[in-house]
Amino acid sequence: MASPPSISIPLSLLVIIAICIDPSTSAWNIVANRFHYDNVSLEKASKDYGNIVHLRPSFVFDPKRVSEIQNLIMHKYKNYGTEPNKTFAIRARGHSTRGQSQVYSGIVVNMTALNKTDGSRISIGKKNNLGYYVDVGCEQQWLDVLRATLKVNLTPVSWTDYLRVSVCGSLSNAGVSGQSFQHGPQISNVYSVYAITGKGDHKYCNPNWNSDLFYALLGGLGQFGIMTKARIRLEKAPTRAITTRLLYTHFSHFSNDQEFLISTNLPNYTEGYIIVNNIIPSGWITYNSSITLSDVDALLKKYIVLYAIEFSMYYDHQTVNTVYQEFQRLVGKLKYIPKFIFTLDESYFDFLYRVGDLDRADRGSVQAHPWLSLFIPRSQNKKFNKYVLAGLLPTLGQAPTIPLYYPLNATK
Repeated sequence: MASPPSISIPLSLLVIIAICIDPSTSAWNIVANRFHYDNVSLEKASKDYGNIVHLRPSFVFDPKRVSEIQNLIMHKYKNYGTEPNKTFAIRARGHSTRGQSQVYSGIVVNMTALNKTDGSRISIGKKNNLGYYVDVGCEQQWLDVLRATLKVNLTPVSWTDYLRVSVCGSLSNAGVSGQSFQHGPQISNVYSVYAITGKGDHKYCNPNWNSDLFYALLGGLGQFGIMTKARIRLEKAPTRAITTRLLYTHFSHFSNDQEFLISTNLPNYTEGYIIVNNIIPSGWITYNSSITLSDVDALLKKYIVLYAIEFSMYYDHQTVNTVYQEFQRLVGKLKYIPKFIFTLDESYFDFLYRVGDLDRADRGSVQAHPWLSLFIPRSQNKKFNKYVLAGLLPTLGQAPTIPLYYPLNATK
């Protein structure tokens, strides 16, 4: 029988494993088994959603307690300082786009190992000075937060379009989406955070306590510490959402209508799409309309670039009549292409989970997903359209996704 292949493991990493044994137990094998160096684990840790950068680590660490991560970081700082070959990367759902959750020849800390069952580190509370809030382990998915809070008729107010990202993954990147014009990005709705610093200290921070760390962590791309738990604002949850999609051929009409919508503060969600190179948003045919996708395709062939606004208004049984009246009044003031309107009424949960599961191979998870987020000042909006949206994009050929165009309020 052939001998098993030999595996070369750096001595420094073996030392780190030894130090990371939980001091409360003598069961070496329990902690040692949390370090994985099999090909399946290392291969998974060397990929992310972007599928552009691939860095293979030496180990993947599956912590069962936050204190184990703290011990790992503390040992690294005390014994190796900032040596580049003794590095760590923090990975939850792996939705980074350029290898931010990867590390070459170091240790990838798998934050999802903290989640014993879906939603296991989610708890809801209330304080007089805050109102309702939810304490969330950073490895949790926003989808699980939604499910947990809806059970008690509560909800966070600012979301990502895709709910299967981790909570602190999106908080590290600000969390901009269609609700941001009204409530700010997700980081504007965080009351407090727990984080492990580069020295291994586990610190609590909020706007008044360790405030420098608090503001550095939120939107800090994971460069200032490892967030382990966040306290997030909650409000009463609606039950349903009415959503419409409107098509435009003129950028000025599209842009002006976006500004008008957010100025009214009536929609609860709004964002835009740039439709180019025969990429028509999926699911439009399911929206109630006499217009077909072939009609949209014909329009796209004629104008090369189309613009679309999507906005939603939430309601419950007490507000259904007034919301529908306001909705119709808003639509009547917009300068979209006549008849090119797609409307859908659905549950609040279905609206928020409209993207579904993109992590499946049949939804394109094995493709490359280059990603770039830009903030365009209003003064440069028309120029950006001329040279990039209408000028550059049509020359690039077919892309796997369509650009999103969020209208934002600078004050949020």
